[in-house]
Amino acid sequence: MMQHSIIAHDALTYAPRRSQGDADAIIRAHSQLVRRIAWHVHSRMSSAIEVEDLIQIGLVALIEAARTFEDRGISFAPYASMRVRGAMIDELRRDARMCRSGMANRRRLAKARATLENQLQRTASDAEMAASLELDSGAYHTLVASTQAMRQDSIDEIYSDHDIWFADMTETADTLLEQSQLRAMLAQNISRLSEREALVLQLYFVEELNLDEIGETLGVGAARVCQIKKAALDKLRGMMAE
Repeated sequence: MMQHSIIAHDALTYAPRRSQGDADAIIRAHSQLVRRIAWHVHSRMSSAIEVEDLIQIGLVALIEAARTFEDRGISFAPYASMRVRGAMIDELRRDARMCRSGMANRRRLAKARATLENQLQRTASDAEMAASLELDSGAYHTLVASTQAMRQDSIDEIYSDHDIWFADMTETADTLLEQSQLRAMLAQNISRLSEREALVLQLYFVEELNLDEIGETLGVGAARVCQIKKAALDKLRGMMAE
């Protein structure tokens, strides 16, 4: 793994206003936060990237977060958590070869196989796996197929004028205008929410954290996070209805 000072130096290439001493202090104060997020992300995507690589990505994002942070009544740690986790997820998405449902199905199959083979004390057959999952043969093989990584083929080999995948699905100007206006209206109304309400919605819908994770970030319980999220959504619905 790269040393923290090297990572800080790389990040400072893009943030000349922050001194090396400041960068080292930020890393020392928040390195455990980065590691905790890295291990959390790695537990869900363990086959996609090494945890040490995630930590390096997180440390660079931490320095960038410190450079852009503005104190508006929210402490640095929640903001840094969002930026660090977002950087890790962005890196995973760039390299992803399997959709989210495929990864979930892979974990489901692995858990079922481990349980079944522990009971049988031998390798389980496809029929036994299907029975343990309460699936017929066709549904089981469909489930297995969904866990395979996506294959990249040459477009020249697979293109067809009659294939729906290559149909012109370009949206009309009216649809694009309507979507643009809706996004602008939504962004304007979100800006009218409190800082905490906006942050909870960001962490829940964009960063895809659950209520417990958001509560840990904000230092409150999951029940309180649920209340904040509901209040924010109710406000947004009212403002959008106007």
